[in-house]
Amino acid sequence: MQPDQQREAMERTRFFLKNLFRGILWLAVIVGGYFYLKANYNFSLEGVLGPLYDKPLVIFGIFFTSETIFGIIPPELFMIWSLRNEVLQQYILNVVGLSVLSYLAGIIGYYIGSHFSTTQLYRTLQKNYLAKFEKHVNKFGGFLVIVAALTPLPFAGICMLMGAVKYRYRRFLVISMTRFLRFMVYAIIIWEANIFQ
Repeated sequence: MQPDQQREAMERTRFFLKNLFRGILWLAVIVGGYFYLKANYNFSLEGVLGPLYDKPLVIFGIFFTSETIFGIIPPELFMIWSLRNEVLQQYILNVVGLSVLSYLAGIIGYYIGSHFSTTQLYRTLQKNYLAKFEKHVNKFGGFLVIVAALTPLPFAGICMLMGAVKYRYRRFLVISMTRFLRFMVYAIIIWEANIFQ
């Protein structure tokens, strides 16, 4: 391996591990915080969501909107909501539904980037939210999508940038499927945390 390639590989690894660490820390704070509040203060998502708690279509709609708008609400909270019946099959179906919606939000992000990158709205989004990631698009290419799929980086936002630079669509569809891996791993952790709480 050439020194430049070695440096690039190390930089990619460092970038991925840094964001993965942030993701694990964020997951620990959300899941640990939720179960701590539930055990010690009688806190529940049902109390917070009120009548929306038992309306899955509304919850999925909120999640999809959040994911499309750069993941305003952490997906982990929706996975915790998916525990509501504590039936494994139902939990799996809910998490699969959430992961499919998140993947679709990424595709919509790509579409927005590829078709609307010259509009004022996109330029505003770019200036306020996406500019700090643009240098990573040039440096990491498709690897950035994988990092965003697996870590707290804004998945739909990164997909938007990939669409704006006209990254190959079929390749984008394949590498963005790593989003499913994040949901699967996080879902297992949340399910296990629920069992042992």
